[in-house]
Amino acid sequence: MLDLSTADGKIIDAAMRLAASSGWAGLSFDLIATEAGVSLAEFRRHFPTKTHILAAFTRAADDAVLTKMPEATAGDTGERDRLFDVLMTRFEVMAPYKASLKRIKADLPFRPAEGLALLGGAARTQYWMLQAAGVAADGPRGAVSLPGLLGIYASTFDIWLEDDDPAQSKTMAALDTQLRRGEKLMQQLDRLGKATMQICCAFTPKRNVCKKKSGHNDNASTTAKTEEPPAQQANAVNGSAPAA
Repeated sequence: MLDLSTADGKIIDAAMRLAASSGWAGLSFDLIATEAGVSLAEFRRHFPTKTHILAAFTRAADDAVLTKMPEATAGDTGERDRLFDVLMTRFEVMAPYKASLKRIKADLPFRPAEGLALLGGAARTQYWMLQAAGVAADGPRGAVSLPGLLGIYASTFDIWLEDDDPAQSKTMAALDTQLRRGEKLMQQLDRLGKATMQICCAFTPKRNVCKKKSGHNDNASTTAKTEEPPAQQANAVNGSAPAA
């Protein structure tokens, strides 16, 4: 997941490994720099704060998931199954740093500014996880899907941190349950949206956007009636049939 041939990769890896043993709150820059084999000056050029390290770790996990997941296509498995695969793949790529993430999560409540800064990154992550699963992440549906998936991931993440089973059975069961609930909610919202559109269409004037969406075009039909070939117009006036 991390490219340890680069300074960024070395620093992130060093910080995460030290967090597992020393915690996150008291982890000093000089200790991370020494562990990574870089000077403090170089450390600062890459990561001015520890929040930047965590943000870079998150982006690396995003990239690893997007690289591993095949592009979702029509006729593929359902959205719920694809989301399940995407999030389980994310847990898989982060597995080597599970102990580190557990210590960091325990320390973040005492570092509210840092936790708040990471919240935006978490939302961006789930936006890309939706994209990886081929699920609408923009528009009205995305406005519901994104916070919903963020909540599902957060609750499953806590279970994953405590799941010591190599098969990750507790994590998979919790994720499946949460996604099924989310799927039912989205289906209800979709039905509500369609019903609302039908009601709106019923009470709007005849020439409205509803008829445009259905492919009806009054102007086109009027034009088709009036713009007859000249020969037909002449025959109509003379009362004779058009020539063969």
